[in-house]
Formats: sequence, C-alpha cells, structure tokens
Amino acid sequence: MSAFEILELRVGRAGALGTAGARSAIDKQPVEGSLTVDTLGLHGDEQADTRHHGGPHKAVHAYAISHMSAWAQELPERAARFRRGAFGENLVLDGATEADVCLGDRWRVGTALLEVSQGRQPCWKLNLRFDVPDMARRVQDTGRSGWYFRVIEPGIVTAGDRGTLIARPNPDWSLARVSHLLYHDRMNRAALTELATIPGLPESWLRLVEARLASGKTEDWSRRIETPSTGA
Repeated sequence: MSAFEILELRVGRAGALGTAGARSAIDKQPVEGSLTVDTLGLHGDEQADTRHHGGPHKAVHAYAISHMSAWAQELPERAARFRRGAFGENLVLDGATEADVCLGDRWRVGTALLEVSQGRQPCWKLNLRFDVPDMARRVQDTGRSGWYFRVIEPGIVTAGDRGTLIARPNPDWSLARVSHLLYHDRMNRAALTELATIPGLPESWLRLVEARLASGKTEDWSRRIETPSTGA
C-alpha cells in the first residue's frame, strides 16, 4: 500500500462533552476547500486538553473510514454514531489502516509532508462520545485507534488529496504491530527493546517502554480509559 485518499478534512473547537460537561474538541466538522497545516496541526483546529492532545507529535489525527462498518456491526445499538468524524479525526482516510502504515512513514499530502508519529492511545472521553461505558478499552483492544502525524514540511491540504508514500524507514513496525505489543504481547522484551531504538519515537512512548523493561510490569491504564465518576 503506497497511497491513500483524504475523504474529508475536519477541525473543531472545544466544548462540553457528556452530561457532566467534560471539555473536548472531539466534535470536529468538515471543512470545504483547502487548509494550511503546520507543526501544530490544521489551522482552525483546537484541543481542549493540550497536556494529552495536540503538540508536534500529535499534530494531525487520522482515522480509517473502513473501521466504521466493523464498529457498527459490533455495536448495532450505536451504529448511527459510527460515521465520518466519529473519532474526532482531522483526516478521514480511505485506503489505509493501522496495518498499512508504519512508525516513521513519510507521506506527501497536498504540499505538506507528514510523518507517522504514533498510534492513538484512547481515553475515557470516547466512552462519553459513543455512550458506551467501555468504548476506550474496545478501541485499545481492537487496535482500531487511528494515528497521529507530525508535520515535517508545512503546506496546503485539500479533501480529495492522495497521500503518497515517500519513505518507510521502519517497515517492520506497522502501527498494528505496535498496538499488539503495547496491549497484548506486553512483556515481549526483545520487541520492546527494538521499539525503543526507533528514531523519532515520542518521549512518552520511550519512557513507557523503558519503564516496562526496568520493572517487568505494565502500566495501569484505568485513569486513561475508565470514565471518572464525576465525568470530568
């Protein structure tokens, strides 16, 4: 797979999510025409929690449209919610999933050059978004998480643009493999050691890998994926 298509560009502002009023910018709306993308993402986009979202390693979020049918089949009572933009993505992608892209991939999209930086680590706000109490865990377990691009060269992107693969320095490290290592084959020391050597691995992921290797334990995900009792 050496190309994908951008079906939609989406941006959004932070607002209330859920009955407790948690802040989120997940409700992103489609944009007509072209947008500038720079090292902090698409112009006009916003993140409510800049500690965990946004920044140069999470500048642009992409999600595969092909996952929506699987979600709808698994959660038929929520099927209407699985549509373009459901996961707060900036790029609605056709033609690629986590199995098709690798850490460090560089893709030319419009006049911009984007690099795959990491898969998304789902948080509890997805539980509110879909009104499914364990949605974040489902996303984590299935690996249908979407991923982030960092922006190597700012430029202009337009719905309908095709992403063209320019470089693949880590062909053995698809995002699907990374997800399997992080959440299923969690203490595979040889694989963790190899992952830690990949250039450009975000510092937060490097710390995670080093902590596992040092402690022989995996981290507690409950604060990230379980909805707080206050919903905030």
